[in-house]
Amino acid sequence: MASILSTTHLTFASNPQSSQLFLPKPHSQFLGLQRNVGWLRPCRIGPSNGSRAKCWFKFGKNGVDAEGAGIYGSQSRDDFDRDDVEQYFNYMGMLAVEGTYDKMEALLSQNIHPVDILLMLAASEGDKPKIEELLRAGANYDIKDADGRTAIDRANEEIKAFILGFSVSKA
Repeated sequence: MASILSTTHLTFASNPQSSQLFLPKPHSQFLGLQRNVGWLRPCRIGPSNGSRAKCWFKFGKNGVDAEGAGIYGSQSRDDFDRDDVEQYFNYMGMLAVEGTYDKMEALLSQNIHPVDILLMLAASEGDKPKIEELLRAGANYDIKDADGRTAIDRANEEIKAFILGFSVSKA
């Protein structure tokens, strides 16, 4: 919902006998009462007093990357919870494919840490960036679900090689 800010100035004379209330006429483009056509005036963005602003944040090589800022890749095992599993399940469209949350709930009902469940789901989806993030966070690809399947068992050959190669390079 938008708000319109309106200011009214009231002027009172110091002499109570000659005091008259003065209400200025509104000069708003919104009301169509301003004499100047607003869209013909030059538009200035930023400070109007001639000062310059310098950003306090930096990106990429000259500043903090996403991992260093704690946004991506800096999480540990315990930073992941059940909500992350549900969000990933929804984000990857698994609910649309499965039709229910049964697969997700079955994994969550087992005594498996959410980060390991996320790794199983990401491996089955072939999501390399997510797999890398989870392995950096300490996810274990050897954890078995109720069917005895691990993240490696759920992955295609390319993803299996990626997981095993990442684990070797990390050690």
